[in-house]
Amino acid sequence: MKKLTLFVLFLAISASALLAQSQLSQERLKRYDQFLETEINAGKIPGAVVLIYKDGEKAYEKAFGMSDIEAQKPMQSDQIFYIQSMTKPIATVALMMLYEEGKFFLTDPVENYIPEFKNLQVLKDPEDGKNGETVPAKQKITISQILSHTAGFSHGLGSTQQEIDVRDALYAQPHATIESRVKALASIPLIGQPGEQWYYSASPDIAARLVEIFSEQPFDQFLKERLFDPLGMKDTGYNLNDEQAKRMVSLHGYSKEGVLIKMPNQTKTSGNRVFGGTHGLFSTAQDYSIFARMLLNGGEWNGKQYLSPKTIELMTQNHIDGLSYNPGYGFGLGFGLLVDLADADLIGSEGQYFWNGAYCTYFFIDPKENIVSFLMTQNSQFTSFYGDKMRQMVYQAIIE
Repeated sequence: MKKLTLFVLFLAISASALLAQSQLSQERLKRYDQFLETEINAGKIPGAVVLIYKDGEKAYEKAFGMSDIEAQKPMQSDQIFYIQSMTKPIATVALMMLYEEGKFFLTDPVENYIPEFKNLQVLKDPEDGKNGETVPAKQKITISQILSHTAGFSHGLGSTQQEIDVRDALYAQPHATIESRVKALASIPLIGQPGEQWYYSASPDIAARLVEIFSEQPFDQFLKERLFDPLGMKDTGYNLNDEQAKRMVSLHGYSKEGVLIKMPNQTKTSGNRVFGGTHGLFSTAQDYSIFARMLLNGGEWNGKQYLSPKTIELMTQNHIDGLSYNPGYGFGLGFGLLVDLADADLIGSEGQYFWNGAYCTYFFIDPKENIVSFLMTQNSQFTSFYGDKMRQMVYQAIIE
C-alpha cells in the first residue's frame, strides 16, 4: 500500500509538472502572421519562412509572401537561403568538436598552427589602413579570441581604411582556398590589441582553416562527413545541385527610390571553391533547426553525441565580460548571448544564444523555454529589426 501511495504521488507530481510547462499559444502567434503579412504587403520584405520547435516538437511552421517578386513565386517552407554569417556558429561547433578530441587548447596561440600570425602589428589609429603607423601586438592571439571576436581583427564591413583594406584583401582578390584568404587576413594590421575589445570580424575563417589543419581534411568535407550527413542536413552546403538551385530564394533589396526589387546580381549557387567560416553556406530553416536542436539537446542527436553538454556550457558563457558591447548582451564562442533582460529591454530569457545572417536570416536557441526559432528571408540590406521582432512575437506567445 505504501508503495502504491508513493507511485500515485509521483504520477500526480509528474502530471502537475507537465501542466505547468510553458506552451506556445497558436492564437497569439497569429499576431506574428499579421505583422509579417503587413511587412510583405508594404513592400518591406519579399516573403519569409518561420519555423519554431518547442519541447522537441514542431510548434509552428509557415511560409509567407514570395520567394521571387518578379516571377511571383510563392514562398515554400523548404526553400533554400544563403545564410551568410549563420555559417559562423557551424564553423565554431566544427572546431570545438576537434577541441574535444584534444587537438588544441583554447588558450593556444594561433601562430602555433598558422605561422603567418606571428609578430602581428596593431594600428595606432584604427582609421588608418595597412600603411598606417603600427605598434607590436602586446600578446599573441589565441583560439578563444578568434571564436569570441576579441582578437583585434575586423570584417571589412565598415568605412575606415583598415576595413577597406580587409575587404579588398579578403573579398576583392581571387582566392583559390580558405588558406589563401586567411593568409591575406594575417597581412592586415589589427584594429586593436588582442583581448582588449569586441569587434565583429572575419576571424571564423581562421577557425575554418584550423579545422582543416587539425582534421587534415578540406573544411567543406569535414562539415559534410562530421555534421551535415550524420545530422541529416541534406540541403546545407557551399554549392547547390540543380534541384536545390530551383528552391533557392532570390536575393532582394531596395532601389534608390526605396522600392523593393529583385537584385540584378544574384547569389552564385555553384562553383564556389573557398569554404570559409565567416559565410558561404546555403541552408533551409528545417536543416538549420536540426543543428540548433542538437545543441539544445546537449549536443546529442538521434543517439550520436556531437558535442559534450559541458562544451556547449563553455561556448554559451559570456567571454567578453568587461568589454564594450550592446547593453544586455554578451558573446560566447560563436554565438551572441542574452545576459540581462532589463539592460536589453527586450522580452526573452537570459541564457538565450543566437546569431543571424547578412541577408536577414535569424535564429535563437533558448534552453530555459526549450525552444528554437527561425525567421528566414533574403534581403541584401541587413537590419536587426526583424530578429528583434521575431523574439518579441515568439516570446509573447509563450504561456503557462
